Amino acid sequence: MQSRFYLLRNVLFLIIPVILNAGCAKKAVIFHYPSTQNILSAISNAVSKTDTLSAAARINLVTPQGYFPLRAALVIKKPSYLRMEFIPPLGPPDFFLAATSQEMKVLLPGKGEFYQGTPDSRNLARFLPWAVNIEDIVAIFTCTYPPLTGDIAYQSYPEKNNLRVEMKVEGKVAQTLWIEPAGRLSRLERLDENGKLLYTASFSDYREDSPIAGEIDVRMADGIASIDLKYSDLKIEKTDDLSIFDLPVPAGFKKVIID
Repeated sequence: MQSRFYLLRNVLFLIIPVILNAGCAKKAVIFHYPSTQNILSAISNAVSKTDTLSAAARINLVTPQGYFPLRAALVIKKPSYLRMEFIPPLGPPDFFLAATSQEMKVLLPGKGEFYQGTPDSRNLARFLPWAVNIEDIVAIFTCTYPPLTGDIAYQSYPEKNNLRVEMKVEGKVAQTLWIEPAGRLSRLERLDENGKLLYTASFSDYREDSPIAGEIDVRMADGIASIDLKYSDLKIEKTDDLSIFDLPVPAGFKKVIID
């Protein structure tokens, strides 16, 4: 994984000065395959599908109902596996979420309730302060860009010290990325099919030898809901075991189907 990261960094150190020099003569430089796509591929594969990321995290949630500082334990695996546990200052975890591409399960021990349904943005928004699907969450938490579908075109040009990449579907910008000179994602904006902003995500506090940002800040377009996440005790390991992304129904809990 580190070798892929260093290769990407070296490639961008060679490419970006050329971009910046060209930018002195022209406002924008259009990159065609394979340059832009190779850069994006290296970012998306810095954490591969065979990797499992686990970490502790301090999370600051802002919702229309207020501000909630939390401690959490996370396990993440591409493309769409997530386990999240909220840990109170005293006592055992009081919120469990386990999700795959097909199903999400939520356990609320304090209420004796167990929820089960599809992991779409509507269902996730019942428990978390964002209307984002599971693939987008996993991508952001692993410091890459969410996947797009359809015929994607790319336009790239320098913006300050970053490389800006606009990803277009059917001629409309669907996602914009800012990539720092070290070859890591600095910021992204996701738009809906009408070009309206859905959310922004910022990535900072990278360690020298890691493709994962120490801090991730996601802000929804409503200007209210946000999540600020700071990782600690982060590990990336090779494993095919997916059992951690399942939650059994405890005896005596009320089961609620939310589809």
